[in-house]
Amino acid sequence: MNMNANHSIKCSVGECEHHCGSENYCSLDCVSIGTHESNPTLCQCVDCESFKVRNGQKNECRKTGNGCR
Repeated sequence: MNMNANHSIKCSVGECEHHCGSENYCSLDCVSIGTHESNPTLCQCVDCESFKVRNGQKNECRKTGNGCR
């Protein structure tokens, strides 16, 4: 895996497999941004769909129906 920091994508989520350790950047060339809400109105409703937990498992976030989780 290429762990070079992409200085165009800032990231502070150290638990992500693509995070560049001591640098607050992502190592991916691009990321996919999405939402789990039908009408997102809060920043908490927007997700980085490229997120992977460091152990390699895909993020399993789901819409709760009562706002953002």
